[in-house]
Amino acid sequence: MRLFGRKDDENLPDQPSDGIAEFWAWWDQTRPQIDAAVAAGEPEKLSDLIAPAVEAVDEDLVWEVAPGKNAMQALVLTAAGDPELRSLAHRLVKAAPEPDLLWEFYPSRQVNAQALELTVDVGGHEFALDQLMFGLRVPRGTSRMDVSAFHPIFEELDEDSRMEATLLALDWLLGEDDVARWVGEITPATFPPIDAVAAVHLPAVLADLAGEFAEEQWALLEGQTASGAPLVATTRYPLRPVDYPLLDQHIQITLPYAHRDENGLPVGDSLASLRDFEERLAARIAKLQGDAVLAAHVSAESHRVIHVYADPTSDAALTAKELIVSWEEGEPTVDVITDPGWIAVAHFLS
Repeated sequence: MRLFGRKDDENLPDQPSDGIAEFWAWWDQTRPQIDAAVAAGEPEKLSDLIAPAVEAVDEDLVWEVAPGKNAMQALVLTAAGDPELRSLAHRLVKAAPEPDLLWEFYPSRQVNAQALELTVDVGGHEFALDQLMFGLRVPRGTSRMDVSAFHPIFEELDEDSRMEATLLALDWLLGEDDVARWVGEITPATFPPIDAVAAVHLPAVLADLAGEFAEEQWALLEGQTASGAPLVATTRYPLRPVDYPLLDQHIQITLPYAHRDENGLPVGDSLASLRDFEERLAARIAKLQGDAVLAAHVSAESHRVIHVYADPTSDAALTAKELIVSWEEGEPTVDVITDPGWIAVAHFLS
C-alpha cells in the first residue's frame, strides 16, 4: 500500500545535486523497468530503482508510491515537513511529465480516500486507522489545532513508533499540506483523550477551523527591537510558507522615513507616503499572478522594512528595485536572498 524511504549512496545516476531535469530524463529512460516492478508486485526492486535517483536530487527528499487519484499509481516526492526543501519538492514535481493512466505526481502526501479501510504493520502490531481516536483543542488566539491521538496498540509501542504512526495517519486523513497548515502540537497518547473524536470526523473538524480563515486577514502587532525601541508590525494571518511553496526568494525593502513621533514610528506625511508606496507595491505584485506575496512590514527606529517573498524566476526583485527609485525620504535599499524556510519572517509565522 505504501513505499517510502531514503537510500544510501549506491548506484546513483550521474546527475548534479540540483538535477531536476536529469531526474525526469532518468524517469523516462527507466519507466519500463519501473512499470514492470509495479506490475510484478516487487516493492524491493521498485525501491532499488527509485531511491537512488531521488537521493541524487537531494538526500533528504522522501519518496513514496501510493494509489493515485486519477491514475493507477502516484509518485510522491516530498520534503516531509522540512520547510527548507519544500520549494525543491514542488519544483521537482512541477517539472514532471504529464500524468497518464499509470502515473501521476505530487509534491506532498495526499488524502487517502480509503484511509479508514487500511491496516498497516507498526512494530509487529496491526494499526487499523478506523480505531484511531483524537482529542482536539484549538488554543485561544491561535489558528492551529492541537491533536492528541490514541490507538489501542499504542500501549505496546515505543514513543518513536507511536509518533510515526500518528503522523502517517494524519497525512492520510488530512493530506500533508493541511497538516502543516492547521495542526499544531501532536501528542500520541497511551490512553483515550477526554471527549475523543473518531478518525472519521477529523477532516470535518479541520474544515471548520480552516473556514474561519477563508478570507484574507492581517494582524497588527506591537513589540520592541533588540535595542528596546518600540516597533509596530503588520503581517498576513495566518502566515505560512506551505501556502506559497515556490516563493523562496526573500526581498527586503527598507524605507527610511523623515516624519516620526518620539518613538521613531511614522506619522503625518511619512505615514501617507508609506501607505502610497505599499499600495503601488501591492498593485505590482498582483500583476505577477501569484509569483510574489507581501508577507509583512515592520516600522521602527525611523525605518519601515517590507518583507516580500517571490518565485526567483519572476520579476519581483526587479519590480522592488524599480519602485524604490520614487522614494524621497532618505536612501532606500532592496536586499534579495534565498530563504526557503522563511527564516527572515520566522517571528510572524503562524
